[in-house]
Amino acid sequence: KKTAKQDEKGFTLIELMIVIAIIGVLAAIAIPQFSNYRMRSHNSAVISDLKNTSLAEEAYYNDNRSYTKDRGK
Repeated sequence: KKTAKQDEKGFTLIELMIVIAIIGVLAAIAIPQFSNYRMRSHNSAVISDLKNTSLAEEAYYNDNRSYTKDRGK
């Protein structure tokens, strides 16, 4: 003969709260790390672009004996 406890299916409120708390802790750790990763990636791309621009300026100077003019003015 089965008891009422054996017929119940699903999760208890405490079990669900524990799972939600674990997910919250993992999110609190992961989100700042992801933000830092994005910032470092952006900084690396900017540094690379500046180095490429510098190399292009030096190549132009070697060919023309002057640097490029400011096109914004």
